[in-house]
Amino acid sequence: MSRFFNQVYQVVKKIPEGRVTTYGAIARYVGHPQSARTVGYAMNAAHTYTDVPAHRVVNRKGLLTGKHHFQGAKLMQQLLENEGISVNQDQIVDFDRFFWDPTTALPPFEIEI
Repeated sequence: MSRFFNQVYQVVKKIPEGRVTTYGAIARYVGHPQSARTVGYAMNAAHTYTDVPAHRVVNRKGLLTGKHHFQGAKLMQQLLENEGISVNQDQIVDFDRFFWDPTTALPPFEIEI
């Protein structure tokens, strides 16, 4: 696993249940603000790690753009709804209410060795 993917997974593991964040917010937090797409690649590869809640990472508008990487067409939505997050037409309802920003919720990023 690449160092960047490892950094991303460390952040994603800290997203509280019932909250979501974005690819861009994670990229900014780990010091690579132009790497939102690479965060998406990390989420795509996260299915091999059961402790990485990739369903809690969405695009900047609250759209479930990564849903096709989950088994079953509605699994990402179901996982979010199980945590109390409403989804309508692949978009989180009241996205601002559920958004979790690692840059304000966590201390400055330091990679765990």
